[in-house]
Amino acid sequence: MRVENYKVLVALLSVVSNTLLVALKLLAGIAMGSISVISEALHSGVDVFAAVVATIGVKRSSEPADKDHEFGHGKFDSLSGLIQAMLIFFAAVWIVYQAVRRLIRPSAIGTVGLGVAIMLISSVVNTVVGLLLLRGAKKTDSVALKADAWHCLTDVYTSLGVMAGLAVMWAGARWFPGFDLSWVDPLAAIAVALLVFKAAWDLAAESTRDLLDVSLPQAEEDEIKKLICEKYPEVIDCHNFRGRKSGTKRFVEFHIWVDPAMSVAESHSLDHGIAAEIKRRFPGADVMVHIEPKKVQK
Repeated sequence: MRVENYKVLVALLSVVSNTLLVALKLLAGIAMGSISVISEALHSGVDVFAAVVATIGVKRSSEPADKDHEFGHGKFDSLSGLIQAMLIFFAAVWIVYQAVRRLIRPSAIGTVGLGVAIMLISSVVNTVVGLLLLRGAKKTDSVALKADAWHCLTDVYTSLGVMAGLAVMWAGARWFPGFDLSWVDPLAAIAVALLVFKAAWDLAAESTRDLLDVSLPQAEEDEIKKLICEKYPEVIDCHNFRGRKSGTKRFVEFHIWVDPAMSVAESHSLDHGIAAEIKRRFPGADVMVHIEPKKVQK
């Protein structure tokens, strides 16, 4: 299967799974009157929209360069990740608002066992889908898929947190019927929101790096330089290195010094060899090598 089709297929899996979980959580939350469960439904609802954005992003980013986008469409992938981060942030704000309202005006919750069952199902489904998305993100180097994966995995933690809060309320009602534990539900919702805020911040930071053409990580730059020096002894020095990432594609440019006696044909072959070696390590990379003559000191 082509990488582009694989990315879209994995993203669509997230759309379907999150849509089903939204319906389950929303029905359970309304039936129980639980703000934490309804908050989880909203969180998953945002994930549905985010998964749709991710699907569009990975599909657009896979399109080849054209007259209007001569460097390709890679940044659609990063833009998708940033939009998802913003959606998660606003969802967290809504959760906190509703939880504070419930703390001020407490209300009873019914059918706690239903909420625990739904949260458990959600945790299992999101763990499976999240791991598949992470695998897809690693295979395709997609920020959008990585963002979608962390949405799902964050849902696992938030669902477990809500489930723990509901379990505490159930245990309190059973063994300490005179003790009011209605505050546990909104408190669990606030804990959910804090995790969501953290996920939104991390995703926004990673997506923004690519959109602002931040340099490649130092580890990647060092790896490329080491590869050149070890594989091609005719390279005297590698300098003026520049690199950036656009979605899943890297753009790498640098200068190398060679013996001035090297022929044009030899330097051309060297150029192609170095570029091919870098592309083997970073598939799809756009590599530009500037070859300069260097006088060897006698």
